[in-house]
Amino acid sequence: MTNHGTNFKIVCAKYPESLSMNRRLLASVFALLLVGTSSLLALPVHAADEAPDTLILRLTTEVLNGIKSDQSIQAGEVPRIVALVDAKLMPNVNFKRMTASAVGPAWRQATPEQQKRLQEEFKTLLVRTYAGALAQVNNVTITVKPLRSSAQESDVLVRTEIRGRDDPIQVDYRLEKTPGEGAGWKIYNLNVMGVWLVETYRSQFAQEINGKGIDGLIATLTDRNKLNAKKG
Repeated sequence: MTNHGTNFKIVCAKYPESLSMNRRLLASVFALLLVGTSSLLALPVHAADEAPDTLILRLTTEVLNGIKSDQSIQAGEVPRIVALVDAKLMPNVNFKRMTASAVGPAWRQATPEQQKRLQEEFKTLLVRTYAGALAQVNNVTITVKPLRSSAQESDVLVRTEIRGRDDPIQVDYRLEKTPGEGAGWKIYNLNVMGVWLVETYRSQFAQEINGKGIDGLIATLTDRNKLNAKKG
């Protein structure tokens, strides 16, 4: 496929302490994904047939216009960002799978209500963690690399590269093809320089679950989100 560049700037945002060296990179990548969905008000009729690399390319190349057209996002207003995620990001992400993978084996023992709470609190955590990056994304080049998969595959890896003033940053997206209503490719994990988002949270969540159980993890996430809300 043809390489395509769009300008963004890598910025700083808080990320889990265990990833202090990569937190700027992860925050910027997630910010690109969040705002990239802001121009998806009118998806093409053939969206369900959109190739995974085309989807990632479209999301990233729409980021800059999305930022420029929304003053509240530029101002870092968290409620607007939350609304944006609910309306535009969730259709492109299998968030239930992402949360279940982050929670690990304990997910299967969780009640439906606990699973619902975990998804809600995990989403809030991610949104508020990366909210600060949304206002300042510009001035780097993003290239989607050729997809190495067959048309029959339903789980693929899309590789991209971010170039700015420093060394190139490798960013990979894991996507799965979903059938039925809302069919199409859904993102369920991302990797920045060898660090997978879901696996990083899984190690942190496991410590909470081992010590306090599922309800303890929910309580910890809730408390952290309340603290982040006060800061924001």
